[in-house]
Amino acid sequence: MSSLSRYSAWGDITLTALAPAIWGSTYIVTSELLPPDRPFTAALIRALPAGLLLVLFMRHLPAGREWGRLILLSALNIGFFQGLLFVAAYRLPGGLAAVVGAIQPLLVMALIWAVDHRKPIKLAMWASMLGVVGMAILLLSPSSTWEPIGVAAALAGAACMAAGTYLTRRWRTDMPVLALTGWQLLLGGLMLAPVALVADAPLPTLSLTQVLAYAYLCIAGALFAYALWFRGIARLSPVAVLSLGLLSPLTAVILGWALLGQSVTGVSLVGLLMVLGSILTVQWATTARSD
Repeated sequence: MSSLSRYSAWGDITLTALAPAIWGSTYIVTSELLPPDRPFTAALIRALPAGLLLVLFMRHLPAGREWGRLILLSALNIGFFQGLLFVAAYRLPGGLAAVVGAIQPLLVMALIWAVDHRKPIKLAMWASMLGVVGMAILLLSPSSTWEPIGVAAALAGAACMAAGTYLTRRWRTDMPVLALTGWQLLLGGLMLAPVALVADAPLPTLSLTQVLAYAYLCIAGALFAYALWFRGIARLSPVAVLSLGLLSPLTAVILGWALLGQSVTGVSLVGLLMVLGSILTVQWATTARSD
């Protein structure tokens, strides 16, 4: 890879990293600002309006042969994942949910090996394992509650995101990134709508703060962040993209320290450095393979 191409790749990595950094605020917004016990409503409000805005803005209708794949991707990346994400966020401490989610790069490596018969890059594999360990050191405590439904939701969500990222990359499409993002958010939101109506209690009268919190999750957390995420999937390897997802819990830790006064001990700092080292090593290893 030429120096110019490598510079471009790291530019793509930086832009893609903004998405999980934004998603890292989901835990604090959900726990501190949103009405309690309405996970599917939160996922619906996050996805559906953002998808509708992007679809109306782009005015790009998918080709007939694209609809089947688009529906499956929408279910994996948005419908199932967002619903499961908020179930985990409501039922588990943010740290435990993040540790479970950290297995996503390993899951996609296993998927690539099983389907494409491509062995994972050893350095990237060991670095991803280091990231899981570092996340556990950073976020877990003896008082962490392993609530079964929350853990199952976090595991299923991680599997959906890994499969969705892999298939989005494998099924390359000629659709513009914003159109692809919009249709996935719209279709995924429509899938969440009946679940939210049946499973969640009706929303109470919202305060201005709660309205702004939902608007933030929709505009920044869905419209902007997913556009960057799908752009990254089109340009980087799935393993590299999912490794960047570890920035989400790191951002949550920093926000908890800055806004809620949560302490970060010396041991936690070791875990934080391990996770950062894991992310950078995976990016370097996957970029080097394309040389």
